[in-house]
Formats: sequence, structure tokens, C-alpha cells
Amino acid sequence: MNDVPALPEGYEISADPDRVDVERVHHWLSTDAYWAVGRPREKQERAVRESLNFGVYDVSSGEQVAYARVVTDRADFAWLCDVYVDRSARGKGLGTALVGAVCEYLRPYGLRRVLLATQDAHGVYEKLGFRALDEPDRWMALVNERAAGVTG
Repeated sequence: MNDVPALPEGYEISADPDRVDVERVHHWLSTDAYWAVGRPREKQERAVRESLNFGVYDVSSGEQVAYARVVTDRADFAWLCDVYVDRSARGKGLGTALVGAVCEYLRPYGLRRVLLATQDAHGVYEKLGFRALDEPDRWMALVNERAAGVTG
């Protein structure tokens, strides 16, 4: 991975799950994130509870302005998901800094693979060393289409 991008002045990143504004994160994801539109609140709460959570916070107000979540066994594999930056905070490099900090946080585990899926942010992730799968035809998914009607 490349060097961790600097976080813009006035913001901080925290992995403290107690700081996550679950209501705000649920609103962002269930109304504005193509992969999670319609996600029920109880499902989001469970996802937060069972994952590593990262937030970017405005230092002056304490308001959460970005979020990312990681599902991992902390031994070999991690899935980076639900990366979201509030629309009012976009264009400042917060997403890149957040993902860089997440990768740095995961580094001591010696994970073999960190996966993610994106429809439109390839350039953000490529800056941090992510690349397309070498053999995507080897990967498969079991999709539960009845799971709350969520497509991602």
C-alpha cells in the first residue's frame, strides 16, 4: 500500500464504535448509497455491532461526516464496505484518507486479502493500492435476493 493520505485539517478519524452516529449512517446508506438503499435500521445496527467501524469527525462540532465498515476474521481476510462521505463534505479527500487509515489499521493483522466492491470509485481505491481481481471468474457469490430487497 502507498503512504496513508493526510486527513484535512479540522477532521479526525476514530475506530471507536461508540462514536458512530448509527442514525446518521443509516440515513446516508439507506437513502443515498446505491448498494444499501432501503436497508432496514435493525440490519444497519447489527452490521455496526458485528464489524470494525471507522468514522471521520469534524473536530469543532464532533459531527460525523464519513463512515467505513470492515468485516474481517482478523487473520486472513477482510471486506471493506459501506464507505460513505456526507455529500456536504465531499471533494476534500476525506474518503481517500479514511480508506487509507482503515488499511493502516488492518496492516498489523497481516491479512492476505482485503476486498471491496465499487461501482464508481475505482480511482479513489487505486490510489491506495487496490486493483481489479486478477481472476474474477474464480470468484462467486451466494446472493439472498429476499434479504430486505437490498441489492448490494
